[in-house]
Amino acid sequence: MDMLDTLGAAPAAMASRVTTLLGIPLDLGSHTPGARMGPAALRIAGLAPLLQQLGCTVEDAGDLAPPHPKESGLAPEDAAGCLHLEEVTAWTRLIHDHAYDLSARGRLPIFLGGDHALSMGSISGVARHCQEQGRELAVLWIDAHADFNTPETTPSRNMHGMPLSFLTGEPRLRPLLGGRPLAPLSCGNIQVFGARSIDLAERRRIRELGLGCTDMRAIDEHGVAALLGALIEEWRERDVHLHVSLDVDVLDPSIAPGVGTTVPGGATYREAHLMMEMLCDSGLLGSLDIVELNPFLDERGKSARVLVELVASLFGRTVLDRRPSRIRAF
Repeated sequence: MDMLDTLGAAPAAMASRVTTLLGIPLDLGSHTPGARMGPAALRIAGLAPLLQQLGCTVEDAGDLAPPHPKESGLAPEDAAGCLHLEEVTAWTRLIHDHAYDLSARGRLPIFLGGDHALSMGSISGVARHCQEQGRELAVLWIDAHADFNTPETTPSRNMHGMPLSFLTGEPRLRPLLGGRPLAPLSCGNIQVFGARSIDLAERRRIRELGLGCTDMRAIDEHGVAALLGALIEEWRERDVHLHVSLDVDVLDPSIAPGVGTTVPGGATYREAHLMMEMLCDSGLLGSLDIVELNPFLDERGKSARVLVELVASLFGRTVLDRRPSRIRAF
């Protein structure tokens, strides 16, 4: 059966908002080139037509053009711990501006990556708008890695391993945004889900700073439904704007090989779809990253197709009709 032939539709409040696709061809945050081709692969895999079939109004804003490098303003000892710093600085500021603008215009943005460094710009832009609107922001970081390193702790110097430190207000990284306001997230408003590869220094920082983290052992022991369900109930009670940051490497490499940071023992196909289905039912989704897809490492588009199918579940595709979601209008 073709994946477009299954039943389901986006919840009414979600379908009533314009969903904007914004391609971010960035792969300088990683040591492995190729993620810059991710936006094209997701489009070729049929993301926009599928969202339209589900009843969404889709606007494709194209890809951002690579910006000219910018001075970061980081201290020299911190700059030494960051690869491609000036380029990533420019990308962060450009993405932030677009994310803030899309949020202010009431769009439901989907940021097509690109490596996970893009989330420094996408989430900081969304957070700035949420702060201005008095809306609480929560981030679900679906990823095999915690991405909670700093220029001091990173073993690789890759900036796709630092976004959560930046977003929680790490002083060493604050200059990346230049003069733009930063609305830092508390560690309690972030939940890493599906982690199975965490550096030693990150482990210490997670414990000391209280970053939410659900690893694959917890998922093995208790299951996606119980663990994610508890988070969703808490977020519902607080009526948060939920930003989902979906890294393809959360999936087992046998399902999605097209990523430069594969780690064995990832989420299964059904576990990943259950996550998306529960998030759709929650009614909380406000913005989305899809990151780290590397078509150069993929097998005949396998990973891109899986990601598009997951997004379809997130936007309401079902096998059988279900009761209406409690998704809210914004």
